[in-house]
Amino acid sequence: MINPLLTELAAYPFTRLEEERRRLLAAGIQVIDFGKGDPNEPTDPMIRNALVEALPERAPYPLAQGLPELRESAAGWIERRFGVSVDPETEIVPTYGSKEAIFSLAQVLETAGRAVAFGEPAYPVYERGALFAGARVQTLPLSRENGFLPDLSELDDDVALVWVNYPHNPTGAVAPREFYDELAEAAERHDFIVGSDEAYTELWFDEPPPSALQAVDRSRILVFQTLSKRSSMTGYRSGFVAGPPEIVAALKSYRPTVGTAPQEFVQRASVAAWNDERHVEETRARYRAKRDVMIPAIEGRGWEIVASDATMYLWSVGPDAAELLEQGIIVSPGEMFGPSGEGYVRFALVPTLEECERAAEILRKT
Repeated sequence: MINPLLTELAAYPFTRLEEERRRLLAAGIQVIDFGKGDPNEPTDPMIRNALVEALPERAPYPLAQGLPELRESAAGWIERRFGVSVDPETEIVPTYGSKEAIFSLAQVLETAGRAVAFGEPAYPVYERGALFAGARVQTLPLSRENGFLPDLSELDDDVALVWVNYPHNPTGAVAPREFYDELAEAAERHDFIVGSDEAYTELWFDEPPPSALQAVDRSRILVFQTLSKRSSMTGYRSGFVAGPPEIVAALKSYRPTVGTAPQEFVQRASVAAWNDERHVEETRARYRAKRDVMIPAIEGRGWEIVASDATMYLWSVGPDAAELLEQGIIVSPGEMFGPSGEGYVRFALVPTLEECERAAEILRKT
């Protein structure tokens, strides 16, 4: 009666972290939660005001293709940020955040019985979306020695979709610009589609990361963007897909079936967010301040921080997640993201600066 996949898959990893958080709180332990990557940064007042002003007396069902103003603002942001021109009419579709769009892509493409590949350690949604679409999963181990980039020569012959995610969750690694050209060439040669999850391109600290949209040939590339991390708008559920017209058209046809178009008042708040960089610069500054507190404390314990060039994450070798838990510090064990994550832990810099300072003090004393 119930889809067996639901029982065969392990519990969603972050559900377990939430259970641990509640256990500690019930025991009276003060918790500092570096586990789940849900920003605690405030959503900028400019964005909140745009949403309030857009609230109508009656809100009809939103259309799958989204508001023209939102598509145009997304296209304008892409051009300003990456120097790439996309057609807002045919190459962009707004999404309900990026997670649901990533999950459903394998159902929109012809993947049943073929392979969907992604690097691991990884965000769980790539695997789950593939399995629910009837595809076979191929994982590509991401190693420190290879800069946490996948070995494209290991792709199966029947691969239909390859997921990449840079800047990378959980490691914080960044892919070089030329990697996307290599990936595009492989996609053309082996007849697969590239899904590029770019949720973290705006959380950088030295150099702005590139996008797969900057590949010379982007005819097989779909980029998934979101305001969740860039603009601290996780609960708004707003993002977009940019890609080839024929696949964007298929997404527009599919999406009314599952009813996942963002509400129009959220779309209008999203226009304000994509059109503004001031609040993003302020967000980066807040994450930088927290990095500056946590990195010395982690390294002071003799633990090593690996990659972690961008994103809100610190990927570290050395800490014992269970030991930290008993001190009220929640982190994500690396193996939650796949076998290649064993031996690492991920700190998500989502606590407040004051909480980070308190955590750093705990680390210095133990």
